[in-house]
Amino acid sequence: MLVGTAFLSACNIEKTENMNPFLTEYNTPFGVPPFDLIENEHFIPAFEEGMKLQQAEIDAIVNNNDPATFENTIEALDISGEVLHKVNGVFFRLRSAETNDELDSIARVIMPKLTAHNSSISLNQELFKRVNELYANKESMGLNEEQAMVLKKTFRGFVRGGANLKGEAKERIKEIDKKLSMLTMQFGDNLLKETNNYQLVIENETDLAGLPESVRSAASDAARAAGKEGLWVFTLQKPSWIPFLQYAENRELREDIYSAMFMRSNNGNEYDNNKLITEILELRIERANLLGYETHAAYVLEERMAKEAENVYDLLMQVWDPALEKAKEEAAMMQKMIDRDGGNFQLASWDWWYYAEKIRKEKYALDEEEVRSYFSLEAVKTGLFDVVNKLYGLTFEPRKDLPVYNEEVMPYEVKESDGSHLGIIYMDFHPRPGKRGGAWSTSIRRAHVKEGEKVTPVHLIVMNFTRPTGDKPALLSFDEALTFFHEFGHALHSMLTKCEYLTVSGTSVATDFVELPSQIMENWCAHPEVLKTYAKHYQTGEVIPDELIAKLEAASKFNQGFVTVEYIAASILDMDFHTLKDAGGINANEFEEASMKRIGLIDEIIPRYKSNYFQHIFAGGYSAGYYSYMWSEVLDKDAFNAFVETSLFDQATSTSFRENILEKGGSKEEMEMYVNFRGAEPTIDALLKGRGLN
Repeated sequence: MLVGTAFLSACNIEKTENMNPFLTEYNTPFGVPPFDLIENEHFIPAFEEGMKLQQAEIDAIVNNNDPATFENTIEALDISGEVLHKVNGVFFRLRSAETNDELDSIARVIMPKLTAHNSSISLNQELFKRVNELYANKESMGLNEEQAMVLKKTFRGFVRGGANLKGEAKERIKEIDKKLSMLTMQFGDNLLKETNNYQLVIENETDLAGLPESVRSAASDAARAAGKEGLWVFTLQKPSWIPFLQYAENRELREDIYSAMFMRSNNGNEYDNNKLITEILELRIERANLLGYETHAAYVLEERMAKEAENVYDLLMQVWDPALEKAKEEAAMMQKMIDRDGGNFQLASWDWWYYAEKIRKEKYALDEEEVRSYFSLEAVKTGLFDVVNKLYGLTFEPRKDLPVYNEEVMPYEVKESDGSHLGIIYMDFHPRPGKRGGAWSTSIRRAHVKEGEKVTPVHLIVMNFTRPTGDKPALLSFDEALTFFHEFGHALHSMLTKCEYLTVSGTSVATDFVELPSQIMENWCAHPEVLKTYAKHYQTGEVIPDELIAKLEAASKFNQGFVTVEYIAASILDMDFHTLKDAGGINANEFEEASMKRIGLIDEIIPRYKSNYFQHIFAGGYSAGYYSYMWSEVLDKDAFNAFVETSLFDQATSTSFRENILEKGGSKEEMEMYVNFRGAEPTIDALLKGRGLN
């Protein structure tokens, strides 16, 4: 996808409008995006035309002389912007999974325009007047349950967007939104560039001591790709730096790569995020104040299950104390091993992964490389498909005929048990320079009903799994297998929705509820009964032996102090930032240090995400919400017990979960959906037990 500097010129815009794939019906199976036809030069004209068309639709709603009704106002608003949805669904997915300098340039041009366009809708006084009138008369309108929720969320969206503001305050909200869109985008761009800029190049093979052959082979492949034939290259992609920390005997090199990881965008260079953090926090506080909230967290949590910051801190601290105690025990165990082996140093954060792996081997006789041999990508995928088929009757058919944005991407058609089409899932598995780190699941097109016909979903799952090396297929760590099941749970939420309206379709739920459908899937991934159906040796086809399953189970609670502490530390850091009432002149490093000192974080552990690369909260949708994974874990552990109490694939239970959770989208209050499935609200007990902290 190439483009020259002329993509901004008016003549080019005029030229491409006649052939722009976004501006016509997609002539593809199931209406998936024609990635093979889309060029970078198509995006700006499509965005501009999409905004123009949606504005015309908004004007038609506002200028309608008929009295406001659900159909001519709320429904019309919900379905508006079809072209904009199409281009959004492609552009921002590519910006995360397949970006380049041209796309980055386009984003800098289009983001202010897009933000201004969205503000013009959310702050349209005449439009809000019609919505407000309907909301005031909601009880007498005869709406069904989903329509009532769509009306409620639409009304709240306007109010929370600033529709009740007047004069200068309303103009200031527009300005803040525009600035925030640019700052958060820059934060993510800086992080990606900083991540890609680092390489640990090893010339002397003795520096590879301790590394398994598969890790060496991957580093050799990376060196070859970087034009450094005969050397070994390690990067800040997780499949590269984590194995290095686990196995490399060279402590100085472990410190080198780990320090590079946690110092990303904190080096005083052009990709430094310190100034951006301060500006983002200041603007978020100002925005919250304008809307009548004391803090950004108060603004965010009003729409979450937690409701108040106090409830978030309460949950996190209930788990923090036993987790920290466990982490201290783990640190002492590691220090004892260091001393026993003649190491003349104190355990540091860059040592933790190495000694955790040594203890895992010594105490549980569990070898990560042995485990990987039973978790080839294809085996895990087969097992996942089998689990979903047993639960919900779904099948997955590879569709190599569908266009893709990268040759590595695999599309699948999802079908119901009767063979009817349900949707399309694209899967993108391995790291690339243009792909941001981590794993995520996102909609390209959300399910809804248009003119009485169901529009089926198109979904994308993106991971950064270990690549195939030499003659070996992609062999996943057990954590990567869990990640695959997790992200697929989000896709199921998107696929199985039966909502008619985009406002509540699929994953359009509170952030601290959205992780329930994803995290519950991890329970099947790790269950011994399920493991024996899919975990097979990539060479021999041997089913994972009972002895190895027993080791996995025994080791499952090992290192949970570390895992839990690093996560909660990041969650508390997020909350501390976003409960600030004034962020003027804040220094992110000093603030983080004080925050971690307050809760007693030990020196041997750092937060899972330090401030300058905390993309979830400064360039994603998790500000004042990173706690959501633990809030949802309370739900998922309790929900999975419903299956344990019956059977792993009990049809009545899976049908109830599908009908009360997955199909409902955001059409009900989240706790009401949960209680309808489980019969009662959850407690924290199952979470503590699952992590071995009780």
